[in-house]
Amino acid sequence: MFGASGTIGKATAHALIADGYSVTCFLRRSDTGEAIAAELETLGSTCRFGDITDPSSIERDAFAGGEFHAAVSCIASRSGEPGDAWAIDHQANSDILKAARQAGVQHFTLLSAICVQKPLLAFQQAKLAFERELMDSALTWSIVRPTAFFKSLSGQIERVKNGKPFLLFGDGELTRCKPISDRDLGSYLCATLTDPALRNRILPIGGPGPAISPKEQGQELFKLVGKEPLFRHVPVAMMDAVVGLLSVAGKVSGRAAARAAYARIGRYYATESMLVLDPKTHEYRADLTPETGSDTLFEHYAQMIRDDPERL
Repeated sequence: MFGASGTIGKATAHALIADGYSVTCFLRRSDTGEAIAAELETLGSTCRFGDITDPSSIERDAFAGGEFHAAVSCIASRSGEPGDAWAIDHQANSDILKAARQAGVQHFTLLSAICVQKPLLAFQQAKLAFERELMDSALTWSIVRPTAFFKSLSGQIERVKNGKPFLLFGDGELTRCKPISDRDLGSYLCATLTDPALRNRILPIGGPGPAISPKEQGQELFKLVGKEPLFRHVPVAMMDAVVGLLSVAGKVSGRAAARAAYARIGRYYATESMLVLDPKTHEYRADLTPETGSDTLFEHYAQMIRDDPERL
């Protein structure tokens, strides 16, 4: 499998090992990569090191000398900038697919993202381009498009614990999502290898329970830390102005162009729900967004606060 150095990839590797698969993980050699390799090897995984951006390394270091029946890719660009997105979300996955076919792999499971339904950003377009390539390949495939992750919705816990306001875009009800934990998503990705109903399908997936707005996330956090709710509202128009200014500056400055890309990503997630988009009405629909697992975001918040009580 590929991408085990990320939290979702590592959870997926754990799920595969727990289900009795013989798992080989391809990692970048770094302090983090070596630490994760040591952890996974104690559980029975084989770990190999190489360069995900080098096709010959993938062929030589990931697949050589073994018999592989399935490939699971959880890789994703770190920044979302166009260059990084096309190099990782598209090209690296394309190189993995080519090497997998040459190695006799029969099934390919891809971790994508639900936001590709409305592809306004480079990383979404890159993911879609590889999705099409995978569907056109001779392999059976599963394309998993999860909603929001617990990690991405936990960035304001410290602010709330320290008495600072919870930041909301607009009125805090512009978007909703069904967050999914790394563990539940890892188990779902693992299931695609054996469940015929999950093959040759695009699979949007969320966690259990109703769709949650940012305002509801903030209200629950304040309740958990025993503080009165305190919100600061950021107008979407302000974000648009920032994106506009950085985009103009980005025409002459690479640094500004990168910041503009980040700003556009932030603006997207501040205004677009991570739910299934109804193709007929073009509305995000919680009832059309499947659920899996048992972990909830609010349980995750409570656990994080319990794990660090002295910060309250």
